[in-house]
Amino acid sequence: MKCLLVASESAEVLFYWTDPEFHIRVQEQYGPTSDDGEGPQHAFEDRINTLFAPIIISCSTMVDRLRESYTTFCTESNDIYVLHQFEECLYIAVNGDGEENEDDLRRKIFVIKKLTEVMFGMVTLSSTLLRKELRPQDTEQRRALWRRLQGLLETYSRLREQDQSFLVEAVERLIHPTLCEQCIEFLERRLVQQLNSSAERAGEEVQHAFILVHTKLLAFYSSRNASTLSSSDLLTLMLMVQHLHPSNPEIDDSSPEDIQDTTADPEVFYTPEPSPPEHPAELGRTDMEAPMFQFVDPDIQMAEDSLQTLQMNPPDPATPTRVFLETTLKEGFFPMMPHSMYSLPLWPGITLVLITKIPSSQVAMSIYHFLETVAKLEKRLKDGQEGAVPQRGHTPIQDLRSKMDKFIRVLGNNEIQTSLLQKAWAEFKAKAFSRGGPGLSRQLVPYCRNLHTQLCGVFRQCFVSGSCSTQRLSPSLQDRALTMVQDKLLDWKDFLLVKSKRNITMVSYLEEFPGLVHFIYVDRAAGQMIAPSLNMTERASSELGKGPLAQYIKSKVWSLVGTARRYLQKGYTTVTQRDGDYYLCYFLWFENETGYKLEVVDIPSPPDSAPIGMLAWDYYRKLLRYYSKSHSSEVVKCYELFTMHLGVIPSDYVLQHCSQLARKLWEPSRIPLL
Repeated sequence: MKCLLVASESAEVLFYWTDPEFHIRVQEQYGPTSDDGEGPQHAFEDRINTLFAPIIISCSTMVDRLRESYTTFCTESNDIYVLHQFEECLYIAVNGDGEENEDDLRRKIFVIKKLTEVMFGMVTLSSTLLRKELRPQDTEQRRALWRRLQGLLETYSRLREQDQSFLVEAVERLIHPTLCEQCIEFLERRLVQQLNSSAERAGEEVQHAFILVHTKLLAFYSSRNASTLSSSDLLTLMLMVQHLHPSNPEIDDSSPEDIQDTTADPEVFYTPEPSPPEHPAELGRTDMEAPMFQFVDPDIQMAEDSLQTLQMNPPDPATPTRVFLETTLKEGFFPMMPHSMYSLPLWPGITLVLITKIPSSQVAMSIYHFLETVAKLEKRLKDGQEGAVPQRGHTPIQDLRSKMDKFIRVLGNNEIQTSLLQKAWAEFKAKAFSRGGPGLSRQLVPYCRNLHTQLCGVFRQCFVSGSCSTQRLSPSLQDRALTMVQDKLLDWKDFLLVKSKRNITMVSYLEEFPGLVHFIYVDRAAGQMIAPSLNMTERASSELGKGPLAQYIKSKVWSLVGTARRYLQKGYTTVTQRDGDYYLCYFLWFENETGYKLEVVDIPSPPDSAPIGMLAWDYYRKLLRYYSKSHSSEVVKCYELFTMHLGVIPSDYVLQHCSQLARKLWEPSRIPLL
């Protein structure tokens, strides 16, 4: 029983997601939804609002009166509630079935926050505009947006439960150095070069191109003038691709006969066809095509029927997805720069992804520069650093004045949002720069906030409000890119689909490390991981077999990662644990570029609210930055190793195995270069 809610301080629902169990519970508590003219979804939204309003109001009251807020609480029925306030938006995650703990719920909150940042960019820096973006006035737009966010959240939950790369939040590469090298060379010398030299690219420039096989990275190429794509953004893009093109490793590489076997359900009874099919191939129709009798709760069925009726037309597949990614340029660091993402499915389970820089990105850089300057000024004024504006000299406030005047002239005053920015800037200048004005005083704080909001509004107008459909790579150019990569990988397709399920196996390690059951090795500096495959499907299995034993081993691995994170949050870098018949270990350490292990230091604990990981909050990048302060003359690397041994292996041998395994996995030949 799970739920996630985003609400404003006034208890207005900005977004919600529930699983079927929580939906039924709300129905039982408040009665079935009735169609009041707005549809069943609107009625259920009202019930969600009624259910959570006391918590939201209580939380707001505590903030106003005590400057404190709830972080988590547990009810008498053992339901866990985790709350986190981002500016004026309150995020609430709930679990009532015991499948998620506080860390899982907190991580889910930060993931949905990261998704909104990638989807809306600098609009998230203004709570006022974010509320409007998350809850559009148009009912159809709101439903479409919420369905997309709900789908992304469900995709994340599925991947985190099934995929080791999303468990430890690091990218898993397909281990085949020769093919990886050939594909990287192909992306660089043929694909990206041809796309960027084409007249059909509408001013866009391909900066990153990569090929995914399910959730594993086959090849990645960045152009020379492109910023490095952060691990957090890459994982988020992979999540979005999985949402756009869901892959089922059990079916994507199966034969048609196997698919019929897996889709047939002996407990579902179908009505006879009015006439026999004309073609034998029609006998293989799937469950969705065949009529059937099924007993369904009337309220749920009505809601599903209404959602299908109200579903908007599918978007044009050639239309890219606007994403906002971290960018580091010679001008500085920009956290949410606009890009376009083209997700082109080569075959089921294999996808080509192109990330392009849009022509007007310079406008976004200017907006972020202004936002940063205004935020620093507001903080300075709140801290009491007041005074007159210097009339001469090159100061930040004078620099802001000259650049903002020029920026507004370039934008013009044709758009409503630009006019609002022009008005806000005129009011700011009248207070800050006029001789009779207060100058740099606390009276300027409201004008800073208004200017901040209007700058975010211009960003929204330029990059968020339906701008992806106007400028893009032409459909014919996308088709050519698709055909080029398909021709390159045609002979490798079947191999890649099998390789994605058996990337590396334990067989090659058992002779050297007897008693080793499983391991996960993570290079946190590169954001990559290596682990033997854990396939728990009915048709495929790892060396662990399938069934209860394999599921048991998988649960132990997932539990080990959770335990390691809890101890790491307390400052421990080594954990050893005997759990029944198994011996579990975790290690975190630092090395320089030559592989020399650096001395251990006390690592800082992250904020209580922030989860350890790389997807939603890049803890390891901050950890590397902290450790590098005492090693400024060398490049510092960070590694993690999770191991699982049979309990009969002596602990001395286990620790020796872990050390030898880490050295073996560190060899450059084991991890193909990005």
